[in-house]
Amino acid sequence: MITIKSRREFAKMARAGAAVAAVLAAVRETALPGVSLVTLDEIGAKVIAERGCTASFLGYQGTYPATLCLSPNDVIVHGIPSEYKLREGDILSVDAGAIFEGFHGDAAFTVGIGQVTSDARRLMDTTEDALWAGLREVRKGGRLGDIGAAVHAIGEAHGYGVVEEYVGHGIGREMHEEPQVPNYGTPGKGLKLKTGMALCIEPMFNAGRRSTKVDGDGWTVRTDDGSLSAHWEHTVAITPDGPQVFTIGDQPVAVGFEEARAHR
Repeated sequence: MITIKSRREFAKMARAGAAVAAVLAAVRETALPGVSLVTLDEIGAKVIAERGCTASFLGYQGTYPATLCLSPNDVIVHGIPSEYKLREGDILSVDAGAIFEGFHGDAAFTVGIGQVTSDARRLMDTTEDALWAGLREVRKGGRLGDIGAAVHAIGEAHGYGVVEEYVGHGIGREMHEEPQVPNYGTPGKGLKLKTGMALCIEPMFNAGRRSTKVDGDGWTVRTDDGSLSAHWEHTVAITPDGPQVFTIGDQPVAVGFEEARAHR
């Protein structure tokens, strides 16, 4: 069911989003060669607690065992933190979710560990570009297909595999609400966007084919061909005052999206 949020509910989502932004900033600062994924997960848990929030992911569907999803190299999404220690040249996708008084925030980014190849840097930057292209299509009266078409066009233009099995989503009292927000679509088609809706836009681009596979743990999703993958995400709300990104900093960012990008 698609939920329409009030100003008061959006204020709670903004608090959750600020906690997520703080987690991602702390992890970005700490994600260096030699640091284990478990250490990064512990940092995420500490920041979420300090912000008066609880983790969205821990215990999700009764089985997810960690605070963060940490997905290195060929892992697309849902990587479970382990004792793996980051290495020079790795790339790492970091996904975090937090709950404040019953409302969720959710965001992700991909970071290079030390010096990365130019190909890896291009993949990360292009996936972020696609996120912002999608965000610019979020507005009252816009169509869901506009978002997916904008994301897909960038991935396709660079020859990347645009993941289709895993998508963005509505968000509010639940981390995953309707509608689904795929990273493909037809401009001018699909659900009409309304004030009060909140969405997570989250492109996932593979350096190789778009096909995926799931590890035996039931969570870790990898590229089928072993190629690198990047993942970016923000929570954006269509408020009465216009679209606002909730997962950039301590306050929602209601300026133009290109200006908002400079705040990350």
